[in-house]
Amino acid sequence: MKNITDSFLCLGYWLSAGSFGFNTDILATNPINLSVVLGVLVFFGKGVCASCFLSDLLDNRKQRILKTIRNSEELREGAIEQLEKARARLRKVEMEADRFRVNGYSEIEREKWNLINSIYTTLEQLENYKNETIHFEQQRAINQVRQRVFQQALQGALGTLNSCLNNEVHLRTISANIGMFGEMKDIK
Repeated sequence: MKNITDSFLCLGYWLSAGSFGFNTDILATNPINLSVVLGVLVFFGKGVCASCFLSDLLDNRKQRILKTIRNSEELREGAIEQLEKARARLRKVEMEADRFRVNGYSEIEREKWNLINSIYTTLEQLENYKNETIHFEQQRAINQVRQRVFQQALQGALGTLNSCLNNEVHLRTISANIGMFGEMKDIK
């Protein structure tokens, strides 16, 4: 009995304290406070709503994650599509570049052969002009030699005639020529 009396005395002690205060012992007060709050939440039905709220938060988060994943997949597919288009354009450009390169090399070869043929033709023309010029110069030299020979022969003949002719032979030749000239007039 003494225990019961002690407990009443203790209760009486607390009752007789008569004041309200804060308990600063954290280890003792936290479990008590948590159990009181949880009890009130369960009693008034807030625990069910809290789990609904938490479920809604998780569902919203899940939906945002799924939406982000779908957007990422769409972006990935778009990027893959753009990559394929870019690769197709690259292949097309590379083929066109190869075609231009081959056509360019063909064009260069064609121009090279055209230039070689043109130079060959020009060289043949120059050779012909050279030969014509040489032939012309030879003919001119031959004509000059002929003129000199003719002049020298003429001078030699005139010199011979002048040394052989005297005034008497000269007068006879003139008379004979005048006579022949007169006969020719009569014939006509």
